[in-house]
Amino acid sequence: MGERFFLETAPDDDRAVLGGDEARHLVRVLRADVGDEVVVFAGTGREWPARIARVGRDRVDLELGPVRVDPPGECEIVMAVALPKGERQKWLVEKLTELGVARLVPLLTQRGVAAATPAVADRLRRTVVEACKQCGRNTLMDVAAPLAPEALVTALPTDAVVILAMPGAPPLSADPVARARRLVGVIGPEGGFTLEEVARLEQWGARRTGLAPHVLRVETAAIALAAALQAVAPAS
Repeated sequence: MGERFFLETAPDDDRAVLGGDEARHLVRVLRADVGDEVVVFAGTGREWPARIARVGRDRVDLELGPVRVDPPGECEIVMAVALPKGERQKWLVEKLTELGVARLVPLLTQRGVAAATPAVADRLRRTVVEACKQCGRNTLMDVAAPLAPEALVTALPTDAVVILAMPGAPPLSADPVARARRLVGVIGPEGGFTLEEVARLEQWGARRTGLAPHVLRVETAAIALAAALQAVAPAS
C-alpha cells in the first residue's frame, strides 16, 4: 500500500499499534486488512515498513520491519513568525514542514493579528503531522510556545545567526550563514515590526535581509526566507 501513518508512541520492539484517527482512516477509508503493508513513523527521525497483523475496532496491530534512521542535519533552521490569520496559518506550517524547518516560534508582536492560543497550537501541530505524512519527513517540526521579540533573543543560544526579513534590505548573503549551525529567520506581522522591536532584535545581532522587490504576505515571506536559509545552510 505504501501509505504513511503516524505513531503517537515510538515502538520499543518489532511491534506497534495504530490507534484513533490513524487506525480508523487505515481500516474504514482505505479498507486495509491483515497482510497489507504500510509505512509508519514516530516523529523522531525514524520510520519502519510495517505489515498489518490484526485489525480491531479502533486499533491496528502492526509487525515492523527494519528501522530506517534519518541522518542528523548539519544546521538547525528555526522560524520565528508573527502568525497570519485563519487558514493561512495552516498553509504556512505545511510548507515550513516540507522545507525541513526544525521549529516554528509564534511571535507576539505589537501589531500582530493572530494569537497563538493553545487551541491554535494544537491545530498547527496536527497540520505538522499531516504534512510529514505527505512529504516523507520523519521528524516533526516543533511548534514552540509564543514569544515576544525580546524573549526570543534572550532564549537564543550564542551561536545562532538571526536573519530579520525587512522590505528594502540587501539580499541574503551566504557568509556567515553558510557556516552556521543554527539559523533563525524572523518574520514580522502584516503591519511590520515597530522600531522598538527592530532595535531589540538588532541589538542582539539580527541581520536584515530583503526577500523580493515587493511587499510579501507573512506566510509568503516566511516560506521564502526558510527556502533561502535552506539553500545556503551547511549541507547534511
